[in-house]
Amino acid sequence: MGVFDRISKIWSQDMAIDLGTANTLVVLKGKGVVLNEPSVVAVVDNKGKKSVLAVGDEAKTMLGRTPGNISAIRPLRDGVIADFIVTEEMIKHFIKKVHKRSTFANPRILICVPTGSTPVERKAIQDSALAAGARRVQLIEEPIAAAIGAGLPISEATGSMVVDIGGGTTEIAVMSLGGVVYSNSLRVAGDAMDHSLANFMRKEYNLMIGDSTAEKIKKEIGTAIPTNNNKYPVKGRDIRSGTPKEVNISEEDTSEALNPIIKEMVNGIKDALENTPPELSADLVDMGLTLTGGGALLKNIDKRFSKETGLPVHIADDPLACVAVGTGKALDQEETFSTVLSEY
Repeated sequence: MGVFDRISKIWSQDMAIDLGTANTLVVLKGKGVVLNEPSVVAVVDNKGKKSVLAVGDEAKTMLGRTPGNISAIRPLRDGVIADFIVTEEMIKHFIKKVHKRSTFANPRILICVPTGSTPVERKAIQDSALAAGARRVQLIEEPIAAAIGAGLPISEATGSMVVDIGGGTTEIAVMSLGGVVYSNSLRVAGDAMDHSLANFMRKEYNLMIGDSTAEKIKKEIGTAIPTNNNKYPVKGRDIRSGTPKEVNISEEDTSEALNPIIKEMVNGIKDALENTPPELSADLVDMGLTLTGGGALLKNIDKRFSKETGLPVHIADDPLACVAVGTGKALDQEETFSTVLSEY
């Protein structure tokens, strides 16, 4: 190791990044989660030359509200990079923000990736982080990070099942003895729920709403199983007249709108159970499955999954930060989790 490398290591703390479609969380070694911001970048086009105007929270407030020369975009789609250059700038911004300095800010970074991502997509993520200033980049699969964060005994000879519902993907995995026995990555998750709600409002109420409004509906009154008749006011644009309009929707509405997405998730879970060895299936009768990710916060989704599968369903203590916390633990205990870390 050269002098520069030694100085860099002293000045730059190692980082774990949950690079999500909806949100990016950063964990600093020994400090826990230090950043949680939307994976959104605002780009300004000045006579053909593009430059980054804002990243994270500031950029998200611009979604759907920008003038012609500014676009607020999400550089990740379905858990993988859709815009390499913008992703690189976003990671660079988060590294600088966390370290609060640019000098020697070239940490070792551990990033989690969807199980269904291809070697090409994984290399793109690694290259983005290296170009953003990392001295070394390792990858860990999301469901493994989620299981570690949720405190599941994945190193033991017993079956553990995790369902991580993120923004772009739903990761389903059965683990035992520190490895993945079965995994599947569904390209339906929180974003698909938002789109489904927006489509429902257009078809049933002739109301056009944006992604931010759909997300707000999901958080405020969205449910997998309706339990009350509460109403929620939704503002948007009337398709027929083109004028602003407000309608009241119920839990029944959101349940109907979200049903196709939840059915797809249930089918994914059933496929995983069908492909699980009998001995591990026996463990899951007692252990059940653990929900992580922002989608785990959808009202009654645990009850719906339990009803459909017959298994006990638990929601992790902090589902939103679960993957990031697990990635941080894997970073801290590199030797313990060396078998689940990879480089491309």
